[in-house]
Amino acid sequence: MNAIVLMLIGLGAMALGYAFYSKFIAEKIYRLQADYPTPAHTMRDGVDYVPTNRFVLWGHHFTSVAGAAPIVGPAIAVIWGWLPAFLWVTLGTIFFAGVHDFGALWASVRNKGKSMGMLSGSYIGRRGRNLFLVVIFLLLLMVNAAFAVVIANLLVSTPTSVIPVWGAIVVALVIGQLIYRWKVGLLWPSIGGVIVLYALILIGNSYPIVLPDPILGMTPRSAWIVLLFLYAGIASLLPVWVLLQPRDYINGLQLFVGLGILYVAVLLASPTIVAPPINHAVPEGTPGIMPLLFVTIACGAISGFHGMVASGTTSKQLDKETDARFVGYFGAIGEGMLSLAAIICCTAGFATLVDWQAVYAQFGGGGVGAFVNGGDALLIEGLGMPEQLGATLLATMAILFAATTMDTGLRLQRFVVQEAAELAGFKVGTFLGTVVALAVCMALAFGAGSDGSGGMVIWPLFGTTNQLLAALTLAVVSVILIRKGRNPVFTLVPLAFLLVMSVYALIVQLGTFKAQENWLLFGMDLVILVAALWVSFEAVLAMRQGRDPNAAPDGTLESERA
Repeated sequence: MNAIVLMLIGLGAMALGYAFYSKFIAEKIYRLQADYPTPAHTMRDGVDYVPTNRFVLWGHHFTSVAGAAPIVGPAIAVIWGWLPAFLWVTLGTIFFAGVHDFGALWASVRNKGKSMGMLSGSYIGRRGRNLFLVVIFLLLLMVNAAFAVVIANLLVSTPTSVIPVWGAIVVALVIGQLIYRWKVGLLWPSIGGVIVLYALILIGNSYPIVLPDPILGMTPRSAWIVLLFLYAGIASLLPVWVLLQPRDYINGLQLFVGLGILYVAVLLASPTIVAPPINHAVPEGTPGIMPLLFVTIACGAISGFHGMVASGTTSKQLDKETDARFVGYFGAIGEGMLSLAAIICCTAGFATLVDWQAVYAQFGGGGVGAFVNGGDALLIEGLGMPEQLGATLLATMAILFAATTMDTGLRLQRFVVQEAAELAGFKVGTFLGTVVALAVCMALAFGAGSDGSGGMVIWPLFGTTNQLLAALTLAVVSVILIRKGRNPVFTLVPLAFLLVMSVYALIVQLGTFKAQENWLLFGMDLVILVAALWVSFEAVLAMRQGRDPNAAPDGTLESERA
């Protein structure tokens, strides 16, 4: 099968989903109001609560949610064949991720920018909230610690990406000053920023940077991990307009251009998908496709992390409630496009089926490497791009996606620390909250692995934990819809599917961890499973209460009027 067919079907379906399905959800289910006062205005503080142009905010949201996972998940899952991965990414993006991300953003905006963890307390109950926060904290810990390893590995393996990756920070700082301090229009900083970022890729390709080994007693990878955490800590302390917003926005533009280049290369190269649609000859030791397909591909189909970003940082910057459709739903579309590109690179970026099978000789044999190498081959064939330049471009894309997720992830973890402290009866400031979040991540990274790779120890639980969190987020949104007297079926269907698949996967993993005598993961798996089932039970009880008798005729709740 020609990869162009797959590309056109996938992109076309997502475009139709945004044009029609998201409009239906916005008008009939969430019922957005342009004049509703958003937290960015009512709680404006110039640090976290800042009214933001919807295109800039889309850039922040898209690059924050599109980390390494929408590349890694599909790049691994195609071992079962390209068809299941393609269907899950396409249909999941339209009917699951878009509704989930959009819904989390809308629910938070309607409740003073509260995170999903705090919202669960308002709509599900205190016990559900406490357990929800436990799941959120564990997921953020996995993301921050593991993504630091992914980025460090790419900086070591592709030293030509070092200059563009770190240079992007300087570009973002300049753009933030231009837009917010000097009130320059968005157009020219956007054009200039993208040009500079791609110029940095050309410079980096000519001047690779390799850290000495050892450096201050650390390996290069360990040194990069320390630097990444220090940077993320500083970024978490700065007002969003100084670095987080402009970095995510300009990276979003660059990465969208990069995706466009990759798709143009597919059009010109017209490659054949060498991988089978259904792989009946999976390598020995490969787990069954059910239910693991639906947790291996999390980001790119639906991801609980998106709900944390939507309710943690994005909702505090939304200028108008009607912008939520573009920022939330189209943000999910952007990630679906990235995952679709990953599927094409990892199935059509090989010369023969034998070459593909050599990479996928065992489960987990794909990953970022398959995306970079397969995409590089497509860029060479379709655009005649020099080999190393293509690898630099794709590695930089992967790193920037992961880095912007890590930026936001540490800020979100700081929010969770502050919220937990508030529930315990004392206040934790921004600086102390950041220090605590940073200390926990560093403790895991270097406590469970002397080279900083400790984050990978608990990574096997990421997929199931992430999908369970998406289900729990949909549960909160469903309760809100029921309280408003609106039809919750469009959130309940994906909720039920995710809950079944995620619990099924957790039970399967319990058996695996027990057989491996990995008692750490066994215990964490059990805690997450109990917490998820408990929150789900509390959510069902909340749903049974029905419509709020104090709701206004238009469904506005008392908490939204306060």
